[in-house]
Amino acid sequence: MGEIVVVYEVDRAVATRPPRGEEWLVRRVHAAPAAPGSPDTTGPRTLCGKDTFAMETTCWKPSEHSEAPWYPAEYATAVCPDCDAVMET
Repeated sequence: MGEIVVVYEVDRAVATRPPRGEEWLVRRVHAAPAAPGSPDTTGPRTLCGKDTFAMETTCWKPSEHSEAPWYPAEYATAVCPDCDAVMET
């Protein structure tokens, strides 16, 4: 598997970005393959098949945290079970 980008499915109840210093309300954490030739850009679909267009890309890079899970630990309860199953294989 190539480079993986972690993306957040966020609550878009508010049409604008959260104020500086605040974070989105993360509903689900997904894994997506990177776009060809651009390891920091998300491909069009997550590993579970969802469209990444409205998702927020994170700074977390699984390749930089080989001993940690593929997702940020603080979002362990929000991990997509389908993406997680693909990442485990």
